[in-house]
Amino acid sequence: MRDAYHEELDSIGEGLVEMARLVGSAIGRATTAMLDADLKLAESVIAADQKVDDLQHDLEARAIALLARQQPVATDLRIVVTSLRMSADLERSGDLAQHVAKLARLRFPDSAVPQDLHATILEMGQLAQRLMAKAAEVIITKDVDLALQLENDDDEMDLLHRTLFTHLIDDRWKHGIETAVDVTLLGRYYERYADHAVAVAKRVVYLVTGEHADEIQPETRVEGA
Repeated sequence: MRDAYHEELDSIGEGLVEMARLVGSAIGRATTAMLDADLKLAESVIAADQKVDDLQHDLEARAIALLARQQPVATDLRIVVTSLRMSADLERSGDLAQHVAKLARLRFPDSAVPQDLHATILEMGQLAQRLMAKAAEVIITKDVDLALQLENDDDEMDLLHRTLFTHLIDDRWKHGIETAVDVTLLGRYYERYADHAVAVAKRVVYLVTGEHADEIQPETRVEGA
């Protein structure tokens, strides 16, 4: 019975890793669809979000069943409860990738992104994908130091987000109000996506240590974190 119980706990972790990989791929493909005005790719990202939703619902059902049947305590209870929260973060990340793809579809055959901002949006998309790949690695390895690094990595996304606003408020902006709204929304989608990746990593810190990431003493953090 205990072997089956721990196998089920392990399978919940595996489900989280799969969700992270799916939403990481989704944000990368959504970014390409946006910048290339690729309608077919945008549609595939939108449709694929259903798989993420299904995984989240399945994981949630299994976690709740474990809580009811096994009544876990201590570390096992942290694993189940934290997994539920991580699955919600990952599901929301998938929604944000889908929002990027839906904006690409809305503006097709044009791109919502002016040419002079393509490099910034591409960098945001690539960074978002790297953050989620790190989050997946943290789930697998339970590496607290790596988890704490994600918050520093997220500072890069915040900087890119501010860069977008610098363009938007520049008197030389010439792309109109509709494009300004599109770019504002895009910046928000990427910034929130990164926040969810960081939240997943922070939840792993809590799972491993029993402490919230923000409460860990500076001397225990990785250098530069």
